Amino acid sequence: MRAWLLMLALLAPAAEAACNDPPRPKVDWRRCGLEEHRHPRAQLAGADLREARLNRGDFSQADLGQIDGRRAKFISARLPGARLDGAKLVEADFTRADLSGASLKDADLTRARLFDTNLRGADLSGARIDGADFLSADLSGATWTDGKTVCAEGSHGACN
Repeated sequence: MRAWLLMLALLAPAAEAACNDPPRPKVDWRRCGLEEHRHPRAQLAGADLREARLNRGDFSQADLGQIDGRRAKFISARLPGARLDGAKLVEADFTRADLSGASLKDADLTRARLFDTNLRGADLSGARIDGADFLSADLSGATWTDGKTVCAEGSHGACN
């Protein structure tokens, strides 16, 4: 009987990370409600944040490179200076978020919502923005997706 239980335990799949796991690279916070969490300078590269609710959280200068943040909600979140290079942010919601000075190089922002988002000085080089909504977003000083164009001061909703 003991041998059978031991064998069953060894064959069982590893448990997924819990929503209360501390921030670390590749953490699994998929579908977690983490509203108002404070993780400035956190190392979250490669994390699974699909459908997570990170509203009003503080991720200032955090490393969110290569995350899977599809359909994640970052409403009113603070992400100034954060690194989101190569992140999958399809249908993510950044309404009223602060992404000033953030790096979004090669990020996939397809159909993302960036309503009234602060993207001042952000780097969008190589980002995919098909269907993304930049309504009232402040793009002043942002580097546009071509990696060459810097949006003029007063660019709201579009890079001028």
